[in-house]
Amino acid sequence: VQLQASGGGLVQAGGSLRLSCAASGRAFGSYAMAWFRQAPGNGREFVGRITSNGYYTHYADSVKGRFAISRDNAKNTWYLQMNSLKPEDTAIYYCAARYLSSTTDASAYDYWGQGTLVTVSS
Repeated sequence: VQLQASGGGLVQAGGSLRLSCAASGRAFGSYAMAWFRQAPGNGREFVGRITSNGYYTHYADSVKGRFAISRDNAKNTWYLQMNSLKPEDTAIYYCAARYLSSTTDASAYDYWGQGTLVTVSS
């Protein structure tokens, strides 16, 4: 599975962005995925995850109620809708996938996108 993240950019505080993570390869519906982010000088931080069937999502407290993950199996794509963005959301955002089950542990993911930069100005 190859992942291609896109959709990052510069946005003012309070604004919205939607990130996409397009997957190539077979059996897209069998993969769970997660979004992580890394701000300058910080480690990689869990943002949210979605199960392979799309029925369950889980978010970090810092983004709960503002961010939402969804998947479109017809397009082999996951999305991260980010609303009410804050300057502290500024980071490189990475999508990651693993077979069947999702987790908050970055080391458990086998496939990673290249990252897309989100910058939120105050």
